[in-house]
Amino acid sequence: MITVKYLKTLDDVKDLLFEQERNEEIGRLRSNYYYRGMPNASFDLSTSLMRNCGKKAEFLEKPILDYFIKYVSIEDPTIAESIWKAMIVGQHHGLPTRLLDWSRSTLVALHFATTENNLEKLDKRDGVVWRVDSSELNSKLPAKYQDVLTRENTKIFSVDLLSSVVDNIKEYDEDMGKKSMVTIEPHSIDQRIVNQYAFFSIIPSGIKNIEKYLDDNTEHTVKYVIDKSIRWDLRDILDQMNMNERMIYPGTDGIAKWVARHFYVKK
Repeated sequence: MITVKYLKTLDDVKDLLFEQERNEEIGRLRSNYYYRGMPNASFDLSTSLMRNCGKKAEFLEKPILDYFIKYVSIEDPTIAESIWKAMIVGQHHGLPTRLLDWSRSTLVALHFATTENNLEKLDKRDGVVWRVDSSELNSKLPAKYQDVLTRENTKIFSVDLLSSVVDNIKEYDEDMGKKSMVTIEPHSIDQRIVNQYAFFSIIPSGIKNIEKYLDDNTEHTVKYVIDKSIRWDLRDILDQMNMNERMIYPGTDGIAKWVARHFYVKK
């Protein structure tokens, strides 16, 4: 079931920011949640492969990855060692893949929910942050995947850990069916991955509609709709917290984007 919560004031956002629970075993605050921010509340949860290839996504995925691996191998000879590594590197550089990106950070998600390529739209439409429960998603995994997580005392797969269980897309799809998906932590390709506290869900071909899957199979999924009336104010607060393009995209490009928006004149 998906719960929809409307954030209409800045005070409402506090509930999202501070929803960690205390782990009594260690006496620390910890969260099982992953977040995904998007600039338009009407946008569907969909992978770049779905958006790019539509109904032919399943058919075109293999040639897309084959071409990518073949031509990138000159720069990274290890790219073919794992299909999951190839997907992650490809996604990071704009390749259409079956990966759906998340962050452990609510601030990172809020950044993406309060950022527009055309800043005139910032107060014209609602933003959105999606929240999923990692433990809930893991509980749906087939036994052999859960056993690995238990053995390694972790809640998330690394590339190497998942490759030790399965490194074949067809087998992965058969294992997952329509009822489960793996979440994977990417290796630190660059500082951007680290700063964004990024994770990816590997969407199996059996799940055609991600939102329907979450609605039918989870209880803790929340869709936070951020009212357009507070997006500019929230944007400015995030800037003061140093959550902006220069942190999200370290380097000259991120600094240029941040400076351009910082000096944007509202019309």
